[in-house]
Amino acid sequence: MRILYLLLAVLFVVLQGVAGQPYIPRPIDTCRLRNGICFPGICRRPYYWIGTCNSGLGSCCARGWRS
Repeated sequence: MRILYLLLAVLFVVLQGVAGQPYIPRPIDTCRLRNGICFPGICRRPYYWIGTCNSGLGSCCARGWRS
């Protein structure tokens, strides 16, 4: 029964390789989804804070409104 599970796992990896998909997908960059830029530390003008970056070390900043 263990062999069956192992073969199933190998088949899954092979099928993903044939489809051209990576086995371990990259995490989604939520800052880019919000049209932001990651800055170390705090946001400076003309940017304002909209969240934290995936690494947790930076601030996700977006450009302010133009007048």
